[in-house]
Amino acid sequence: MKEKLLALVGFSVYRHSLKTEIISGLTTFTTMSYILALMPAMFAPLEERGFPLSSLFTATALASVAGTLLMAFLAKRPFGQAPGLTLNLFFVETVCLSLGYSWQFALTAVLLEGLLFVLLCWSNLRQIIFEMVPTSMKHAIAVGIGFFIAMIGFKNSGILAEGTIFNHLDTLTNPNSILFMIGLVLTGIFFVMRLRGGLLLSIVITTIIGIPLGVTAIPDQIFDLPESPAPLFCQFSWDIVFTPDLWVCVITMLFFDVFDSLGTIVGLMANSGLIRKNGRIPYMQNIMMSDALGTVAGACLGCSTVTTYVESATGVAEGGRTGLTAFVIALCFAASLFFAPLFLAIPAAATAPVMIMAGFYLFDSVKHIILSKPAEVVPGFLAILLMPVTGSISDGIVAGLFTYILFSFIDGLVNRKKNVDLDEQEF
Repeated sequence: MKEKLLALVGFSVYRHSLKTEIISGLTTFTTMSYILALMPAMFAPLEERGFPLSSLFTATALASVAGTLLMAFLAKRPFGQAPGLTLNLFFVETVCLSLGYSWQFALTAVLLEGLLFVLLCWSNLRQIIFEMVPTSMKHAIAVGIGFFIAMIGFKNSGILAEGTIFNHLDTLTNPNSILFMIGLVLTGIFFVMRLRGGLLLSIVITTIIGIPLGVTAIPDQIFDLPESPAPLFCQFSWDIVFTPDLWVCVITMLFFDVFDSLGTIVGLMANSGLIRKNGRIPYMQNIMMSDALGTVAGACLGCSTVTTYVESATGVAEGGRTGLTAFVIALCFAASLFFAPLFLAIPAAATAPVMIMAGFYLFDSVKHIILSKPAEVVPGFLAILLMPVTGSISDGIVAGLFTYILFSFIDGLVNRKKNVDLDEQEF
């Protein structure tokens, strides 16, 4: 009976370790749990427009549970899902604040985008988009995401003053930076020791060390009842469905969602040993469908677009390979509804070193990039470079694919001319 239940999430007692999957799930959750605190902070400007901010923490946790459970049972993959940061900013800053639309307008756009994403996953267009990405570019995306997640780690650590500026003096005097350096050393030691569960252990030890440093705040209470999500549930504006402005927002959200999801999934799969030699990803449709249905569920709960998190790389680095890892992540998000003060006490300086190590883990894919083929390596390099520089996975993918198409066309013309010249010489 136990084996049948575990099989529902793709777990095999002969090929996987129960302990490893559980530790991987806990590790991923601790590195992405910051979204629970960040969501209310990002949506705070909308409170004066009637947005029920007190319900957002509950809605975020429930949306993360729904999306991650889909990933566990439908896709059977070790990835966590939650409302994405990029589209959070687009939702709040662009749609609501800059353009002046209501938050109900934005939620309607998220729902319609999610439904279009579902249709896209059912159609052949999804496969066409995926086939556009050559194998070498898929590995380049993995490397780019590695640098991207490492950059997030450095920014969360506090040692980057502005943008990518490294502040040496602040690193030596700031408690957050000192705690980050301690955590980075611990994470490195556990990595060299090949200690299973080392990433999670590093987070726990660093969090404890942060108490005397004044970085880790001791919560006043551990248990707390969540607010009702009812004020946000299905708050859609159906009277605006046929307005052109709404569909401009929908298409924009769909573009970012598809390419962010595609890039994250390809990058994570490339380094988990689950991607085939020909570049094909098993159950790709189910993985993308989980992402799409997660967005629909999140919109109904009152959240912006739900997407697969790059922080899932930390769990993959710990050895997570099945949906059991995702199931553990979902359980943690469910528990956070009642133990929010405890989870939110983990400082960013404690999780940042783990994200950097996960970035190093993804860097391993660089060995699969064929450096002798300029038409492939240059677009791959651009994709790798632009992801951390622009702070957008989709920007890196689009730049890489556009350059790949251009360079491949030029390469084809050059080789064709060479073949013609050789034929003329032989004649």
